[in-house]
Amino acid sequence: MKGSMMNILVAYNGTDEAKAALDLAKDYANIHDAVVHIITSMEGGSREKLKAITQSKKDLEYALELMKTNGITCEGYQTVRGLSPGEDIIRYAEEYNIKHIFVGIEKKSRTRKLLLGSTAQYIILKASCPVTTIH
Repeated sequence: MKGSMMNILVAYNGTDEAKAALDLAKDYANIHDAVVHIITSMEGGSREKLKAITQSKKDLEYALELMKTNGITCEGYQTVRGLSPGEDIIRYAEEYNIKHIFVGIEKKSRTRKLLLGSTAQYIILKASCPVTTIH
């Protein structure tokens, strides 16, 4: 990987919202000649079911293939470090000098409009770089 390239991160979980974030990050990477880090984060331990772990791996493979097909330099990680997904993504961003994070958020009803998912909210509040959200 080139040392001068910008690193961006997509918090990815296979949802339609995450796919929108992935697509936006793909376009951003093309414009800025950036390396895309795709993270699927799971807490691990007894809370994770084999079906969810298998699906997470498939989701990550899909995301990596999308980037590679579009000529984007990318890295993908299925992390299981005992942290909440939000904590894990923030720690990863700090460790890998991430300059921009992309997160898909669920579209909420009018009464829930001000509430974000806990992972997205944590990332927005704790990130030391810009965070772009999309639904």
